[in-house]
This record gives sequence, C-alpha cells and structure tokens, in this order.
Amino acid sequence: MDSSDTQRKKIAVIGGGLVGSLNACFLAKRNFQVDVYEAREDLRVAKFARGRSINLALSYRGRQALKAIGLEDQIVSQGIPMRARMIHSLSGKKTAIPYGTKSQYILSISRENLNKDLLTVVEKYPNAKVHFGHRLLKCTPEEGVITVLGSNNIPTDVTCDLIVGCDGAYSTVRSHLMKKPRFDYNQQYIPHGYMELTIPPKNGDHAMEPNYLHIWPRNTFMMIALPNMNKSFTCTLFMPFEEFEKLLTGSDVLDFFQKYFMDSIPLIGEQALMQEFFLLPAQPMISVKCSPFHLKSRCMLMGDAAHAIVPFFGQGMNAGFEDCLVFDELMDKFNNDLSACLPEFSRFRIPDDHAISDLSMYNYTEKNIERCLHAIMPSTFIPLYTMVTFSRIRYHEAVLRWRWQKKVINNGLFFFGTLIAIGSTYLLIHYMLPRPLDYLRRPWNWITYFQNTGQVSLKLP
Repeated sequence: MDSSDTQRKKIAVIGGGLVGSLNACFLAKRNFQVDVYEAREDLRVAKFARGRSINLALSYRGRQALKAIGLEDQIVSQGIPMRARMIHSLSGKKTAIPYGTKSQYILSISRENLNKDLLTVVEKYPNAKVHFGHRLLKCTPEEGVITVLGSNNIPTDVTCDLIVGCDGAYSTVRSHLMKKPRFDYNQQYIPHGYMELTIPPKNGDHAMEPNYLHIWPRNTFMMIALPNMNKSFTCTLFMPFEEFEKLLTGSDVLDFFQKYFMDSIPLIGEQALMQEFFLLPAQPMISVKCSPFHLKSRCMLMGDAAHAIVPFFGQGMNAGFEDCLVFDELMDKFNNDLSACLPEFSRFRIPDDHAISDLSMYNYTEKNIERCLHAIMPSTFIPLYTMVTFSRIRYHEAVLRWRWQKKVINNGLFFFGTLIAIGSTYLLIHYMLPRPLDYLRRPWNWITYFQNTGQVSLKLP
C-alpha cells in the first residue's frame, strides 16, 4: 500500500485521552486521514478538568512509545524521577527501597499535562483533526459507520475505513463489539476505592523527599504520594469502600489519620484534610478483559477499552502506550495492510495485556533474594518488577520467566536447606558426642573392651 492509498483511508479514533491522542499521532505519521472524536471539551481551555486524575508513573514501555513520535524528551523534562519507594511505617519511620539499579527510575507525570501535550502534537499534523464535544452514539463496524452527537445535538453519520476504540474502561465501541458472536468479555470491580488528597508545598519546596514514591502500607489499605512539578504531592488513599463509609465527619477522618497516617497530618493540614476528604466520593476501580481486540479489518480496541487494569503495578498507561507502539511495529511489518495487522495485533497482544491485568490484581512484593541473585547473575535472574517496568520483555513472557525463577529459587533453597541440616547434624554429633562416634569408627576397640570387662555396656563419660 503506497502513501497515496493510506492518504485516502480514513480512520476514526474514538476517545481523545492519553491512548487515543497518542494513537492518532502514530496513524497520522503514516499519512492516514485521522479524525479523533472526544466527548469532553478541550481540556486545554476547560476551566475544570473532569475524569480521573491519579498521577501517572511513566516507565520504559511508555517512554519508548513517546520516543517513537519524538515526544520523549519533552515529557521526561516535565516529570520527576522516582528512584525508590519510601515506606512510611505506622511509627513514622521511613525506609527507602530502590526500584532497581541506580540508573533505573520511574517518572511522576501529570496526567492532565501529558494529555494536553499529546493533543497539541496531534493537531500539528495537517491530516489529523480533533473533534471535541462529540459523543459516540452508535457504531456499525461492518459498514464502517459511526454516529456521533456534536454540540448542535444533531446525530451525524461518519464513514471511515477503520474505527479505533480508545474510549476507556466503559468503552462505547466495545459495547457494540460485545453483541458480536465469539466476543469474550468479563469485568471485575475490586472491593477498594480510591480518593485523592494533596500535600501542598512547604516554604516553596516539596514537603517530603521528592525523588521517591511515598507509600504508607496498612494491611487492607494504603496511601501513596507522588511528587509534582509545582512542589506539591498528590496522595491517593486506597481503601475498601466499607471503610470509607465509616468516616462520616471531619472528626472521624482526623481520628482515622491520627491512628494510621499520623505523619501525614501536618503535611496535609488538619483543616485541609477534613475538607478535601469530602469534596468527592471514593471512586471505584475496575478490571476489564476481552477478546479479540478487533473485528475483521474495520474495528479495533486499545488501552483501557481493551484491558482496563487496576493501578497497583503502575502499568495502565504504559501498557496502553505499548499497544500503540506494537500496532505501529506491526504496520511496518505488514506494510500498512489493515486486514493482516488487526488479527495479528489481537493474537500478539492479548496474552500480554491479560498477563499485566492479572499481575495488577495484587500488590506484588518483590523478594530481596531476587535482587541479590540479579546482582550476581543479571542476565539470568531478573526481578519481576524490573522486567515489567524497565524493559519491553512481553508481559506474559515476564510472568513465565518469573515463575521459572521462583521454581529455581525454591528448589535451590530446599537443596541448600537440606545440606545445612545434614551438615549441622554431622557437626553436632562430631563435636558434642565424640566418644560414641569413636566406638562406631573403631569396632576393634569393642573387642578389647569386651575382653577386659566381659560385659556389653555403652557408657557416656
């Protein structure tokens, strides 16, 4: 397919969020005619930004996707490196746990600013246009037709060659695909919700150490804090909804924080804490899996529309960005042939996106022994977090490798444990009970003993 062919092909990207706007950049670079339909108003001019605002942790996979469109350096310059976790104990003691080597770090990024920058890049392409305030009403992929509702409140049919659903966890595009035969779908809400709080700057600087992801782990709930460029921290409290529902007044909230997050109260401020806690209700978190990610050569899903995940591995945005990069790599491989690219994207990407979804369903704690083995044999033993966050090893391959490493470690520990037990037993007998052992070693002494005494008797000295 030559460039004149791709120029004539029209692609409708549904959703102008992070994945939708990045995807539009990749597609516009290939000279497709790209139209992005975003239900919200332009957040660059909006007075109030709606939607999720959990701070983002940008890691290697996401950076590689941004690099491919020439935006990595700009985005990295707007982020704050987090080189380790800072664990806040109940007593207030702080302990730093590095993510990996000294050169490995993740970046705290503003979701809103990143989205603004991506939209600005999209609009620099003459063959791309973003339609704000346009909500998808209906999608007929087989016919290549979508129906959108704009500010004039008149439904409009739009014909296109490819529909790309990047419209989030509650995707309208996916809801239409779910009506098709052999389309699998499942979703799961976890018992936890999340709520955001703010630690303001202190004396014009960060109130805590800025180059860390601060974590307050408290069994069934936890709070995290990510640094911002304006010297504030964005805190996110993850807690079961039933616990949120117990906190009905400002005094309840203050008592709760005094019990579990005492060191955060002077950082947030008592009055600010009691007010901010009730500004918005706790928000739910959902995990979504579906298969396939495409319908023939006319429609496909990416990002949360294909695989919404809970945020406990910090890979939601990174996985969505890697979707865009993988599809772009497949377009290179198949010379822009959509009929070949779409089924291959589903075949290639589904195992990985389902793997990171599974990993994100629990808060995995990396074992220290993995890091020690990685230091000794860096090419053989790689911690799971390192494979996921600091490489482009496929997610499902990272899981398989991690399971193999755990098996090797467990077998090794069993083997060495057995050796230690045998060795300890031998040393105990050798040093604590030397004379009975001598009798066992030199049976000819028995004969002399029997001849002298005429008795059979073993005595300990």
